[in-house]
Amino acid sequence: MSFIPGQPVTAVVQRIEIQKLRQGGNLILGFSIGGGIDQDPGQNPFSEDKSDKGIYVTRISPGGPAEVAGLRMGDKIMQVNGWDMTMVTHDQARKKLTREKEDVVRLLITRKSLEEVVSQSKGRNPRP
Repeated sequence: MSFIPGQPVTAVVQRIEIQKLRQGGNLILGFSIGGGIDQDPGQNPFSEDKSDKGIYVTRISPGGPAEVAGLRMGDKIMQVNGWDMTMVTHDQARKKLTREKEDVVRLLITRKSLEEVVSQSKGRNPRP
């Protein structure tokens, strides 16, 4: 999926709901992110065209809340609890994900395999 700043984004998305895990005084999500408009997109291993400054999942803790919910490494986070994540800094994204008042994080994500399935299904069943 290529992305041009300021232009509408078309993406196949999946909803993922992560129940944060309480450990002492901390709420654990079980994943790490990379990317953001303030980061070098050339360093993002998940960006196909190396110009995408989106927020990507870079690590999943085995058995953690994110893995249980179905999140995968390389997923691009499009929304967090209704907040647009397509044009945010790394720190803004981190703060939206780790808000202490929220025990549940609702994500809209896109992943390459989702887009491939949709484009394959369009090829098999063309509309008149």
